[in-house]
Amino acid sequence: MRQASDEGRPGDEWWMARALELAREAEAGGDVPVGAVVVRGEEIVGEGRNAREAEGDPTAHAELVALRAAAARLGRWNLGDCDLYVTLEPCAMCAGAVLLARIRRLVYGASDPKAGACGSALEVLGDRRNTHRVQVLAGMLAAECAEPLRAFFVQRRRKRGEVAELG
Repeated sequence: MRQASDEGRPGDEWWMARALELAREAEAGGDVPVGAVVVRGEEIVGEGRNAREAEGDPTAHAELVALRAAAARLGRWNLGDCDLYVTLEPCAMCAGAVLLARIRRLVYGASDPKAGACGSALEVLGDRRNTHRVQVLAGMLAAECAEPLRAFFVQRRRKRGEVAELG
């Protein structure tokens, strides 16, 4: 797994850059370009990219893949000393998994006004009835995270004939 270099402690942008690399890998595999990394201290302990198409699994969202990898690597389900970086605001399923894994901090890039469950469409993490609190930082490298998603869906609609060619 990727670790911080000796040049200094990486910040949020450094970890999000790795999530963006994973998003590009997801897109290359035919999936929606979303990537996620779980960080503990200065080390990535879990990585994931969307793999619903590749695996034929409706739960193969980047966040769940990364959380599963981190839990397996650390040998425990409680990831309370870990942070999750993801290029797109988590959906309700993934936000629930963030709570259940006891993630300390969630950092996401692009907001998802249709399915985002961290304040855009729904508010799962901020519900005061939750017994666990997750610190949320929204909008990290938002434009860089949103662009591959925008381009992916324009291309998908174009293939289905829903978007006229520009020119």
